Amino acid sequence: MARMAGRRALFAAPVLLVVTFGVFAVAAASPFDPVKAYAGTAGLTASQGDLDQLRANLGVDQPLVTRWWDWLTAALTGDLGDSSVLRQPVADVIGERLGWSVLLAATAFLVAIVLGTGLGVLAARRTGGWLDRCVSSAAYTLEAAPAFWLGLLAIWFFALKLDVLPAGGLTDAASDTVTFGQVASHLVLPAAVLGVSQLPWFYLYVRQGVADALEEDPVRGARARGLSERTVLLGHALRSGMLPMLTLVGSRVPELITGALLVETVFSWPGIAAATVQAATSVDFPLPAALTVLATAAVLLGNLLSDLLYGLADPRVGFDG
Repeated sequence: MARMAGRRALFAAPVLLVVTFGVFAVAAASPFDPVKAYAGTAGLTASQGDLDQLRANLGVDQPLVTRWWDWLTAALTGDLGDSSVLRQPVADVIGERLGWSVLLAATAFLVAIVLGTGLGVLAARRTGGWLDRCVSSAAYTLEAAPAFWLGLLAIWFFALKLDVLPAGGLTDAASDTVTFGQVASHLVLPAAVLGVSQLPWFYLYVRQGVADALEEDPVRGARARGLSERTVLLGHALRSGMLPMLTLVGSRVPELITGALLVETVFSWPGIAAATVQAATSVDFPLPAALTVLATAAVLLGNLLSDLLYGLADPRVGFDG
């Protein structure tokens, strides 16, 4: 296990270097001028000398490689630069918002795994039955439904029509303090929407895996020995059928991150989505660069977690092979 993690860490380093350089290359090729975006309306009447001085102050007058190297060496010491649009250090911007994004994504991922696994097992017991047909049809429909559309639909139904859950935000509008109860109630809708948007893949993988496992000889042998259907299903078929689903943990991370950004925007959740959109539209590249590195690191860690879980679930898979 340690050797696998070490190899992945060595592989991750050049990947992160290439990703960060790609972000700065895209910024250099962009037709948008970060100086004019930073100056706003004042840039319309500013002289060329003032704009050149501002360009030098922001460091965007340097060559691409120089700007990338300066950012990289500073980032290795913990200095991610300053956000020109938010007027504060990038590390502070991320630190204030990342926790809420992680809470939303982790809760949604848990919802998707638990519901997907449970429904997949129930459907696999009787493939072709009414439950299998209904849930599978819903899963294929949800695959094509954008997360933001599900979010708007959930707001209309649960917040506006039924008035049982808040429509967005982190706390109630009249509240000036953050309490556990308010955060929990405001988390329900965005986490449910994000979780439901990820659920179809987990459900379909578990359903197919468990259905195939029920037809294997070891499971048939367990039934022939007189074991109960519950033991056969949960103790034998589920363990074998879960193996393909474990590979999804890493592959779903990129879409989970993208879906979280959309859901946060729809529900006004105070995560990194609003800061990301604002920075991107304002050509504020230090913040997208740092967030891109974090997203890439999350994908790499997700893939490593998938391999580790697969190896723990199936002893035939060696960690050091």
